[in-house]
Amino acid sequence: MADELTGNRAALTGDHANHLVRVLRASVGQEFDIATANSVRRGRIVSIAQGRVEFDLGEEIPAAAAPNLTLILAVIKFDRMEWAIEKCTELGISRIIPAIARRTEIHLASAATKRVDRWRKIAMQAAEQSRRAAPPEIYDPMKLVEALKLPGTTRIALSESEDRTQLRDAIASYSGEGEILLAIGPEGGWTADELQLFKTSGWISTSLGSTILRAETAAIAAAAITISELG
Repeated sequence: MADELTGNRAALTGDHANHLVRVLRASVGQEFDIATANSVRRGRIVSIAQGRVEFDLGEEIPAAAAPNLTLILAVIKFDRMEWAIEKCTELGISRIIPAIARRTEIHLASAATKRVDRWRKIAMQAAEQSRRAAPPEIYDPMKLVEALKLPGTTRIALSESEDRTQLRDAIASYSGEGEILLAIGPEGGWTADELQLFKTSGWISTSLGSTILRAETAAIAAAAITISELG
């Protein structure tokens, strides 16, 4: 993502610039894809200085449209949470909401708010790598009961105890209008009262199959299936 943008000139500064020069060995004349606020454009390096790389911007590069898909992901161990955020960003999730569920470990719940800036940075880097025009919006952590009130035309909860409705079946009910919400539980899954709350709140309970997946694996798999089904 460009740190500065003026007309057809963009610049990367600070860590972005240092990564480009030190790690990628960038030099004047090389071309890279540069994400701006509204598009991705081809950029040619015209100058390199300490902590700053400047580009002339050329043609716009078509970027895949992000589906209107929000992931409600119960807070899990932070290394696994980061993995899920990175990969779901690459897949094209538009919003990620960290949720505090009944089985979220107490120390993770209390520390989650302090991790949001890091999660946003990871999403930004993943968006740049996958050539997205913008990263997904990552909300501050909220309690599950509040997350369940968020509006959506199709609201789907993954459940290990569901044995009838598959995720693809639930996606098939999506009309193409409005937003899909996809909820993934913590390690140990949703509690019985949380599953009842989903039901009474109008959510569809679905399954990814008979195999029990880690929470981060379920999030990535569910995002990939949903986005693939949406075409």
